[in-house]
Amino acid sequence: MTTVLLTGFEAFAGDGSNPSGEAVHLVASRWSGPELLVTAVLPVTFAGAPEILRDLVDEHAPDVVIAAGLAGGRSAVGIERVAVNLVDARIPDNDGAQPSDERSIDGAPDARFASVPAKAIVKAVTDAGIPAELSHSAGTFVCNHVFFHALELAAARPGVRAGFVHVPWDAEHAPAGAASLPLRDIATALEITVRTTLSTTVDLSAVGGSLS
Repeated sequence: MTTVLLTGFEAFAGDGSNPSGEAVHLVASRWSGPELLVTAVLPVTFAGAPEILRDLVDEHAPDVVIAAGLAGGRSAVGIERVAVNLVDARIPDNDGAQPSDERSIDGAPDARFASVPAKAIVKAVTDAGIPAELSHSAGTFVCNHVFFHALELAAARPGVRAGFVHVPWDAEHAPAGAASLPLRDIATALEITVRTTLSTTVDLSAVGGSLS
């Protein structure tokens, strides 16, 4: 049976919730298969998150790994294209750690590209009426750290594909004035990401670059 691992994050930086984790729970509640969906909410910690991700991959041997996280300044779902082997934390993680100018994994490449069909996912999410964009930076905090670890884990396992989705605030919990989307739309975007990855082996040949 095809297995998919879908993860989100717990709340961090004093927030009461994290839409990535809430959306993962919602996807799990309405998943109809036939693939096996394994879900988890990761801690926002540089030490704990990749360790749990690694344990989940070892235990479940997923064919697809999709991680999601909050990007509070964005108004669209961001399908990440590249993870960098760099940790440079602007704020402490939930353990109080704030590493600077360190590598996510010593001896690994400086960067890795997502192995999911990122452009096809953007089109599929947009076609569903949900704002989506191709992103070329996952930052240098725990989201990028987990993304890079996911890509390293996938690279060591033939046939496994991995990607990362940054989501805006959900409308139900967004701070005043913050861009947001309904939680149900965020969950739908994650489910479309999974479905498109499962059904698409070759990504779209379409313009997806950025001038900034």
